[in-house]
Amino acid sequence: MAGDWLRDAVVYEVYPQSYADSDGDGIGDLRGVIEHLDHIESLGVDTVWFNPCFASPFVDAGYDVSDYLQVAPRYGTNDDLLELVEEARGRGIRVLLDLVAGHTSIEHPWFQAELHADGPSPEGDRYVWCEELPAWAWEVGVPGTPAWVPSPGPRRGWYLKNFYDEQPALNFGWTATPEDEPWRDGVDDPGPVRNKAMLREVLDFWLSRGVAGFRVDMAFSLVKDDRGKNAGRVASTQVWRDIQAWLATAHPDAVLVPEGKEPRTGLGTGFDADFFLVIHGEHASLFDNGGAGVLPFQRTGEAFFHEDGRGTTHAFLDGWAAARADDPTRPVLMGTADHDFSRLRTDPRTPEQLGAALTFLFTWGTVPSLYYGDEIGMRYLPGLPDVEGAVCNPGYNRSGCRTPMQWDDSPNAGFSSAAAEDLYLPIDPSDDRPTVSAQEQDPGSTLHLVRRLIALRRATPALGGRAPTTVLHEGYPFTWRRGDSHVVVVNPRREPAEVELDGLEGARLLLGEGVEVRPAGVRVDGFGYGVLELA
Repeated sequence: MAGDWLRDAVVYEVYPQSYADSDGDGIGDLRGVIEHLDHIESLGVDTVWFNPCFASPFVDAGYDVSDYLQVAPRYGTNDDLLELVEEARGRGIRVLLDLVAGHTSIEHPWFQAELHADGPSPEGDRYVWCEELPAWAWEVGVPGTPAWVPSPGPRRGWYLKNFYDEQPALNFGWTATPEDEPWRDGVDDPGPVRNKAMLREVLDFWLSRGVAGFRVDMAFSLVKDDRGKNAGRVASTQVWRDIQAWLATAHPDAVLVPEGKEPRTGLGTGFDADFFLVIHGEHASLFDNGGAGVLPFQRTGEAFFHEDGRGTTHAFLDGWAAARADDPTRPVLMGTADHDFSRLRTDPRTPEQLGAALTFLFTWGTVPSLYYGDEIGMRYLPGLPDVEGAVCNPGYNRSGCRTPMQWDDSPNAGFSSAAAEDLYLPIDPSDDRPTVSAQEQDPGSTLHLVRRLIALRRATPALGGRAPTTVLHEGYPFTWRRGDSHVVVVNPRREPAEVELDGLEGARLLLGEGVEVRPAGVRVDGFGYGVLELA
C-alpha cells in the first residue's frame, strides 16, 4: 500500500485563517502555525492537514483557487510553507494540503483567458462551456450541485459551476457525448487531457517540496454525467486510479485522501483511505445533536453521544462495515469535527460529555482527525456572520466552527493583536471559554485527556489503526474489543449503564473515569469511559 504510514497516523486539522495571527492583520497565517508547533507536537499527532492555503479571492474560504502553485499572500509565502514543512518534519510531523481538484476561482488566469476568448481553445477548453442551454438541467440550484451560469464576459453562452457561481467546473470530460450536444468533451479529448496533466503537475510541485499528500475536495466531481448518474463518479475514480499509478513511481510514500467515502466501482480504488465526514450519516448519527442547525441532505435523528441516551450506533456500524468490506485494512479517517459543520462541543453537549466521545474517537480503529480547538473543547458558536461563503445553506452556518483558536486570556484569546472588529471571526465571548494556557495547568482538563489518549494509542498497538475492532455491545455502554488484549467502554448518556461480559477478570483500567469492572461485566457511570487491558 502506498503511504502505509497513514494507518498509524493521528491527524490534526488546521483551519489556517483561524489558528494564529503572527502579523496583526486579524487573519491567521503560516508563521503563526510555525510559532505554535510546540503545542501541536505536544498533542502527540504526527500529521497536520491544512485547509486550502493557495492564492484565492476567498469567496469560499480558499476553496476557490486562483493559483495552485502560490501560497495566498495573507498566509505568507511559498518559503513560509516550505519552512513549516521542514520544521514539522523535524518533529516527526507530516503535512497534508487540501487540493481543490474539480474547480477553480473565476479569477484564475485559465478561466479569464477562456472568458475573453472568441470560442473554444485550440488546445482544448479547461472549463465546460455551452452556447445554448441543453434541454435538461440539474434540478437543484444549490451550492454543491452543478449548474449553468451565464457568461459574465465576452464569451457567449454559459459555463458550468461546481459549487458557488464563482467556482467554475474544470473540464474532465463527460461519460456520454451525444451528437446534439457537441460542447461535451469525452474524457480523452484535449481539454480533459490538459486538466489531468495539470493535476500531476500540481501534485508533483508540492510533493517534491516535502508535502506528504493531499486531502482532495469534491474528489468525485471531476467527470460529469447527466443529472447525478453514478457513471460520473466511476469515471472520476478512474482519473484518480491513473494518478495513483503515476504516484507509485514518482512519489511512492505520498497519500491521497478523498472528501468522503470512495465509491466502490469493482475496478479498484483511487485513494488510500475513506473519510467519514461530519456532514454524512455515520458521523452525524453519533454526534449531530442539532445545535449547529439542520443539514438539508441528512435525516435528523437522535445522536448516540447525547445525554438522553436515545441514540443508536447502527448507522455508524453499518457504514464502518461497508467501508471495510472489500479490504479490512483500509484506513478510515474520522474527525472530532471539521470546518464544514458543528464542533464536538456543540450545545447542549457540555465539557463533561467530551471524555466518552474522545475516547471513542481515539481508540475505535479509525485514523482520528483532531480538529483544531477540539483538544480544549472549543464551542460551536451559533449566529455568527456569513464570512467567506460560510452560509452555503440556510439550514446551517459554518462560521460557528471556524472561530479563532483560544490560546490564553489575553485580548482576542491570544489569537491576534488586531482590533477585535478586524478579526477573521469573533472570539468566543464567554467568560469561561476554554484556553490552552488554562488547561495546561489543569491535569483534569480536556487538553490533558487528549494527550493521554494519543499517548496511550501510540504506546499500545492494539489501540491503533491496524488491530481488528470487535463490537461487544452496540448500546449503552458502547463496548468493543481491540485485538485480543484491550476492551474499551463508553457511556455517553447521563444515566449509568451496565453490560454483561465474560473475560474481564483481572482487567486493568489504563485510562478512564467512572468505570467499575465486576465479575460478570462492567458498570459505567453517566458520561463515563474506560480503556481496559485484559489479564
